[in-house]
Amino acid sequence: MKLYTRRHLFFSTITTVMITAAVILGAQKIFSFVQSPSFAGQAAQKDEDGASKNGGSLQGAASVPAPSSQGDGSQFLQSQTLVAAPAVSYTADEQQNISVYQQFNEAVVNITTQVMGMNWFFEPIAEDGGSGSGSIIDSRGYVITNVHVIEKASKIYISLYDGSQYEGRVIGSDVESDIAVLKFDPPAGTVLKTIQFGDSEKLKVGQKVIAIGNPFGFERTLTTGIVSALGRPIKNSNNIIIRGMIQTDASINPGNSGGPLLDTAGNMIGINTMIYSSSGSNAGIGFAVPASTARRVVSDLLQYGKVRRGAIQASLVQMSRAIADYARLDISYGILVSETARGGNADKAGIKGGTQAVRYGNSRNARTFYIGGDIIVGIDGVQVTTYSDYYSMLENKRPGDTVTVTIHRNKKNYDCKVVLAEESSVQ
Repeated sequence: MKLYTRRHLFFSTITTVMITAAVILGAQKIFSFVQSPSFAGQAAQKDEDGASKNGGSLQGAASVPAPSSQGDGSQFLQSQTLVAAPAVSYTADEQQNISVYQQFNEAVVNITTQVMGMNWFFEPIAEDGGSGSGSIIDSRGYVITNVHVIEKASKIYISLYDGSQYEGRVIGSDVESDIAVLKFDPPAGTVLKTIQFGDSEKLKVGQKVIAIGNPFGFERTLTTGIVSALGRPIKNSNNIIIRGMIQTDASINPGNSGGPLLDTAGNMIGINTMIYSSSGSNAGIGFAVPASTARRVVSDLLQYGKVRRGAIQASLVQMSRAIADYARLDISYGILVSETARGGNADKAGIKGGTQAVRYGNSRNARTFYIGGDIIVGIDGVQVTTYSDYYSMLENKRPGDTVTVTIHRNKKNYDCKVVLAEESSVQ
């Protein structure tokens, strides 16, 4: 065993402390050098040199300039951020959709209803009814929608874009065009966005259209499409033919009814009304009441509470095979003239009523009318075979308008001019 003196132990301790201090200082200098900007620049230069030696494998990459040795690296990080965030751009078509939606979606409302039902004790109770869409057409709170959206409603609720809800009331409705006007009363000072009527008479097949509505309760949903066809005569659920309908492939689903069909300028050129579908959902065939019809109907509803249409002052009966066989007539279609109002427009035009009274129907619902009179088979050159045809031809006629009525008498057709009057109680 080797013995050490006290002096040996002293020098050994001093040497160990000095070596340890040197190692610590050296490590700190190496770490500081690696973290310095100059070392980063040298490393980047070596990487570039290595890339060029390896056949230029980074030739397609964007070169990023090395920061200055005097900088703190912030310029380098800022350069990276700008490269990683390219500017967002939209196509002209997308810009168009975005612009129309931003300007007019707040004018589209969600309409829900309550209807009266019966409970197990035959007591009246309020139940949820249908729902649909509508458009604010006046800053005072007037809304246009479809009649079938509010059908049988005991209460009507109108919800705006901001979630506020108001109770609405019916100003007027017109079954023949399926157009209704509602009114709600916003608080004083409320500024409402509105949608203006466009010119549906200038529409072209292939023109782009935009629909905004609440399909399946998803509020203010935008869909786009084109005008697929114009002037379609479509029979609605009430067996009334609405003529001049706009056909579109813009997606229209339950809940869209009553909402606006817009052109690319945001003008309302139609009121989305119905779809053709075997499943009840969109099949790419939707129909809208043209703005030309809606504008006229709304004007009358606001002014008179009803639509003023021209009428033929006569009592009419739908022809059938049974009536034709009984009266021994050669046709079974058209509208039979049972009676004419004495001195009325039909009487003045030479249209004749029947002379032989008959009862038609079962004992409870039997109806007395007269056979032997003229049969209306056309109006303004368009064939009339049913009541729906008859009313649809007079739908856009005003009192005072003159129409050409084609009648069938003694197996021959005759034309006569009729000046339409106000709708009469004589039917």
